[in-house]
Amino acid sequence: HCELTKRATKKGNPMKKTISIILIAVFAAVLSASTYFIVRHNKEADKQAELYHNLASVVEAAAQTGSETETAEPIPYSEEKTLLPELAELFGQNGDLVSWISIADTNINYPVMQSVNEPNFYLKHGFDKEYSEYGCPYVQEDCDVQKPSDNLVIYGHHMKNGSMFAHLDKFKSASFWSKHKTIAFNTLTDRQKYEIVAVFRTVVYTDSPDTFKYYRFVDAGNANEFDSFIAKCKELSFYDTGVTAAYGDKLITLSTCEYSRNNSRLVVVAKRIVEGGDADAAQTYAEAAAESQRPD
Repeated sequence: HCELTKRATKKGNPMKKTISIILIAVFAAVLSASTYFIVRHNKEADKQAELYHNLASVVEAAAQTGSETETAEPIPYSEEKTLLPELAELFGQNGDLVSWISIADTNINYPVMQSVNEPNFYLKHGFDKEYSEYGCPYVQEDCDVQKPSDNLVIYGHHMKNGSMFAHLDKFKSASFWSKHKTIAFNTLTDRQKYEIVAVFRTVVYTDSPDTFKYYRFVDAGNANEFDSFIAKCKELSFYDTGVTAAYGDKLITLSTCEYSRNNSRLVVVAKRIVEGGDADAAQTYAEAAAESQRPD
């Protein structure tokens, strides 16, 4: 009986060894694959960080040079306007560039793109037009940056390493907002500042009653449409900024993913500050009324 048991045990050993070898091989494969993806991810992160650091350096150097001298020949952009010197080189590299956005004490210091014929191209492509999970901040295709539209909707990824629009998360804090109330948003032809009106989160791509489809508001057909949009933004805001906007003001809406629930978005809405520190709605009522006559 003992001998039979020993023989049975011996016969079972090869099977156990085979299973062990298979498990080790699977574990090694998983470990190898995980290591590969981690290395690839880190390499991509470093590549994107270097790309945008270099672009920012070009912009900052050109802006510094421009402030020290005016000898450079202006580059025409349209019949009325010329290119900002600091954006001229980048615009030459990629004609999809429409602006540059920056916010103090955040990592947000990026070119902003627009591809009308391929609306979401920069969702998964960098400034260099190469495929990238990081993408590049971009303007919604039906917005006109130069006109400009009443509301420019700008998208950027919420990357785990804090790049792209991840630092919009800081604006959930009223304390952070209180020290960072403005956004620099320079178009190809004009240096501009925007004052934050509201910061909120909402869900998208759903029929939930919690949904606010802020991205559908681009141009107001009349003052009521504009006022309704602002009222909803203020209603949803994490805190009261004490700032509102009136028909005739120009807005930017920054949008990024927010991970507290499915299909959630974090949104920052700001209005343009014109010369003298006022907003665009400082125009006369007659001008605003005339503007409301434009076709939808």
